[in-house]
Amino acid sequence: MRYFVLATDYDGTLATDGHVNEKTLEALERLRASGRKLILVTGRQLDDLQQVFERIDLFDYVVAENGALLYSPASRQEKLLGSQPPQEFIQALRDRHVNPLAVGRVIVATWHPHETTVLQTIRDLGLELQVIFNKGAVMVLPSGINKAAGLLAALNEMKLSPHNVVGVGDAENDHAFLKLSELSVAVANALPMLKEQVDFVTQGKRGDGVVELIDKIIANDVSDLNEQLQRHKILLGNQTDGAEVYIKPYGSSILLAGTSGGGKSTLATAVLERIAEHNYQICIIDPEGDYDNFEPGIILGNTEGAPRIAEVLDLLEQPNQNVVVNLLGIALQDRPAFFAELLSALLELRSRTGRPHWIVVDEAHHLIPASWHPASLTLPQQLKGMMLITVHPDRVATAGLSLIDTILTVGNSPEENIKAFCETLGDFPPQLQPQTLETGEALAWFREQNSEPFRFQITPGRTERRRHVRKYAEGELGEDKSFYFRGPEAKLNLRAQNLILFTQIAEGVDDETWLFHLQRGDYSRWFKEAIKDESLAEEIAEIEKSDGKSANETRDAIKAAIDKRYTLPA
Repeated sequence: MRYFVLATDYDGTLATDGHVNEKTLEALERLRASGRKLILVTGRQLDDLQQVFERIDLFDYVVAENGALLYSPASRQEKLLGSQPPQEFIQALRDRHVNPLAVGRVIVATWHPHETTVLQTIRDLGLELQVIFNKGAVMVLPSGINKAAGLLAALNEMKLSPHNVVGVGDAENDHAFLKLSELSVAVANALPMLKEQVDFVTQGKRGDGVVELIDKIIANDVSDLNEQLQRHKILLGNQTDGAEVYIKPYGSSILLAGTSGGGKSTLATAVLERIAEHNYQICIIDPEGDYDNFEPGIILGNTEGAPRIAEVLDLLEQPNQNVVVNLLGIALQDRPAFFAELLSALLELRSRTGRPHWIVVDEAHHLIPASWHPASLTLPQQLKGMMLITVHPDRVATAGLSLIDTILTVGNSPEENIKAFCETLGDFPPQLQPQTLETGEALAWFREQNSEPFRFQITPGRTERRRHVRKYAEGELGEDKSFYFRGPEAKLNLRAQNLILFTQIAEGVDDETWLFHLQRGDYSRWFKEAIKDESLAEEIAEIEKSDGKSANETRDAIKAAIDKRYTLPA
């Protein structure tokens, strides 16, 4: 199950003229019976809402006052998420004849055309307040408080992720919480601006639209909308024609295979960093300690101590926490059994919360070996959100390989990994000529799309980019890759084996030598061939072509271009 929560606006979405009809109430009860949760997200004050809506008990949480107040109907506990504006502000609005004026626990609200007076009063008093509009309503709240902030507070209380939420609304103040939700929906009567920005628009208006949406959620988890839900996709890189290559954040399982030293870890880290940047939760099972530097995650286990499954689950209960489970403290022969127990616990957590969104198994041929008979019992027949990483796909149990719909392969003879995968499963491999990948390239095959495998250039992750910066800014390039300032008569032989030395020598070398290399295009050629930074080389080439600029001007321009991409010590 992907969607565990329906978050809905009240007026104009759930309710018509302030009231919810029986058909809509019955749909809400059906959704609860399916095991899902309900969150009401409204601009109304809580007391006002309780007077017009008797079935507030259907909801696990209510976000009232446009995100400023969190209420639990079950416990009747309230939690303020902001503080009320000062009394002098409220009195100033009354003195300036702002009427009507509603004052809630945090929110202060009025109607058009009083927004001009409200904004002027905020400026006059020097207050850090924001004004939010909603179909003529003018709402004043502390900075940073909106429906998205309130929804996130409710989800944190429930230990659930926005990536498992369907949000539905109708007006401009709903945009923030709809954008936060994995799937954003507008009812048919919504403002045109909102309908243009959401993932799906219902055919029905108000409560009828919500009933239509609930029926979709219960019937198939809204899976018919998966293909058009594109805003969360994860970038892998670019094909030779510039087309971007993506994976879906949900509903796919990946095999990443390749020879040792072929870039497997670089690609895996880049993909996982981007998944983490999108706030999907990751659990990495790491037999060899290769992910100890994975910044988005907390490391459990080391050579001196085995990780405890209870510790892993405690951390993963927090939706924003990623975990790396280091198995170096577990004997090699005991790792498959530990993995089986851990996977069972992770799948139980996923059944309750939808998380972790991705389970990553490094050295999969050790943890799910072909010789390990319990694999067929441990792994369900269908399991998405898995990434298996291995040097030997033919040594992974068929129960593991059968889950895979996407193959990414790097290193020498990448086509052999696809062939080994297919042969292990008894499938016919696609026809592939022997491939020689360039540095930073990978071969991708999306099996379910009935497409042929294709090459693409990997977009480096943050870790790889930092490694690139350190290598070229501070490292030691070989003599054949270094830059030599020699001048027109080769009287000099000043070697720059990294970018720091290049900029230092450039500042001290005489103008004649500097301009000699500039006019020959030597600088851009070095950045392209030795530093392997084509975009920087193109920018330097433009500077080299510029006429009429002095040596100092071109020096400064080239140094600025380097500094923009590489952080050099002062």
